[in-house]
Amino acid sequence: MDVRVRLFAGLRERAGVDECLLAGVPDGATVAELAAELGRRHPELRELTGVSAVVGTTYVPWTRAVRPGEVLALLPPVSGGDPGALLREGVFELSAAPLDPGALHQRLVHPEAGAVVLFTGTTRATNRGQDVVQLDYEAFHEMAGPEMARIFAECRARYGEGGSEPTAATQPGARVLRMLCVHRVGTVGVAEPSVVVGVSSPHRDTAFLAARFLIDALKERLPVWKKEVYQAGHHWIGERS
Repeated sequence: MDVRVRLFAGLRERAGVDECLLAGVPDGATVAELAAELGRRHPELRELTGVSAVVGTTYVPWTRAVRPGEVLALLPPVSGGDPGALLREGVFELSAAPLDPGALHQRLVHPEAGAVVLFTGTTRATNRGQDVVQLDYEAFHEMAGPEMARIFAECRARYGEGGSEPTAATQPGARVLRMLCVHRVGTVGVAEPSVVVGVSSPHRDTAFLAARFLIDALKERLPVWKKEVYQAGHHWIGERS
């Protein structure tokens, strides 16, 4: 299918046009996949930190599939907008492009945060007694975003402000969480990151506890599956991620 992508403000200036046509992309491609393809075709648009996606006149998550005939708009943060406010709710993205843990770390940095904890899951070279060539990840896109939103909400209820679980942070505002999770889909090579989970908070205890909760809950519940590919054959791993 062909997808029109509208660009505004700084994105329009970087690209030099107010609209791009992504011709020949797979039917059902998600916003994240289209953004990755846009970056490949237009390197000046490779960095889309803080950008929001709109289909028609409705904000949509990056996991949302774009249907034939729909127009995707990419919006940079508006004047006075605070990307950190979204992180306090939790931001989840599926990415068809390689992950950059350093760039994701920078998205979590905040003047109020004294700790940034980042977990990066990478592909092992051997498993089940065999040499691994690559991993192939498959996601149920429409369900992954809502399920991760529930996981973020549970994390806030446990470790965020007014949370039910005890932590070493007791001062007012000491349990503010900013949460980010980005998971690969498609093919991931050996030693490449497949998932990055990050939390920033004023104190390290809260950040460590929240990050551990997020990755454990993600691996148990997120509808993302991985297939290990070997020199001879493959195997779908029982755990989802």
